[in-house]
Amino acid sequence: MSAEIIALIVLVLVFLVATIRSINMGALALVAAFVVGTSVFGVEVDDVLGGFPANLFVILVGVTYLFALAKTNGTVDWIVHRAVVAVRGRVALMPWVMFAVCAAITAIGAASPAAVAIVAPVAMGFAARYRIHPVMMGLMVVQGSTGGSFSPIGIFGAITNGVVDQGKLPGNAAVLFGGVLGACALISLVGFLALGGTKLLQRDRQSSETAVMSLAGSGAGSGGASDGGDDPVDDALPRLDAQRALTLIGLLVLAVGALVFDLDIGFLALAVAVVLTLIFPSAARGAVDKISWGTVLLVGGIVTYVALLQDQGTVKWLGDGVAGVGAPLLAALLICLIGAVVSAFASTTGILGALIPLAVPFLQTGQVGAVGMVTALAISSSVVDCSPFSTNGALIVANADVTIRDDVFKHLMTWGMTIVVAAPLLCWLVLIVPGRLS
Repeated sequence: MSAEIIALIVLVLVFLVATIRSINMGALALVAAFVVGTSVFGVEVDDVLGGFPANLFVILVGVTYLFALAKTNGTVDWIVHRAVVAVRGRVALMPWVMFAVCAAITAIGAASPAAVAIVAPVAMGFAARYRIHPVMMGLMVVQGSTGGSFSPIGIFGAITNGVVDQGKLPGNAAVLFGGVLGACALISLVGFLALGGTKLLQRDRQSSETAVMSLAGSGAGSGGASDGGDDPVDDALPRLDAQRALTLIGLLVLAVGALVFDLDIGFLALAVAVVLTLIFPSAARGAVDKISWGTVLLVGGIVTYVALLQDQGTVKWLGDGVAGVGAPLLAALLICLIGAVVSAFASTTGILGALIPLAVPFLQTGQVGAVGMVTALAISSSVVDCSPFSTNGALIVANADVTIRDDVFKHLMTWGMTIVVAAPLLCWLVLIVPGRLS
């Protein structure tokens, strides 16, 4: 049995054992990476540890530490309250607002994890306060950031279009952007409807009708309630004192530094958190304990193992096996499936750069449309970023309330694995089989 097959079997066993025995999957994956790396692939421990996602570790720790401070001192509650006022109390609009904000931020060139890291804490806080399903809100945030990333000036769009140009393949940046954004919006709509969106709309309608009846009963000439009757204003919410104002300034620095100046989101979040802790030490007690250490271990372990597989050529081995398939349409489907599976646990950027060249032999035969194949692969490899093992999905889990974090992880894993199977198949049927996008 080849080393590649053994490594893949061990990965499956990690998932099975962690599910059956309720052990942290990341801890199990780290042990598996050590055993497989040293005994099967014959590499040194340093090579195994080289795959540990240090950047993701800093992002998760920095962002959850900063927003633990912001939650403790009431800043997140203040932001959520202002967001409700901005949408005039229509809570059902808020998931779509988050989708649009993330899409706009990444469409102009921001990194997808940076957008999610900034938006997710507020979005998840809003979901908790107004009884919105946290997984639905998380899906909307991640899919919005993914869809925007494929604009011609977005990071994923620039990478994909660049690989297409280097391979001298026909491309269409508008189809790529529109196709991915449309797929992300469709997934968001399905999630919205499946996870309580209809009830949110009904709740907003009932609140609006109650407000109208209240206004009618109080008389048209009373004046004071003409503008905010449907705004769920809570008088008990904290006022904007000096501590919360400085926290807001810190969050603004984080957003501008990450999105405009492309500074590292993790280190910048840590820096802001440390400054706030120095200024307000009493408010920072217990904030370190609220960092999502379980999520950090979980994601770090799985990503380390998958990185080992990539470094040792297991992913390339799979791709080469697909390249030997005689039927171009079947090979195209398998490449999309590989892109979806690997990207759910690893870097979408790396997958886009690695798998599109694998499709070149099929595309050069003319039996598979180049534009359709590239768009299908882009969708398959990116919409799975809601998986809790990817950076974006991990940020959603890390920012969920600690009491529901395990449930959010399980639900996101279910959605992520469903999308891993469904997205490649649907893209293949719609974009590749017809052969029109060549």
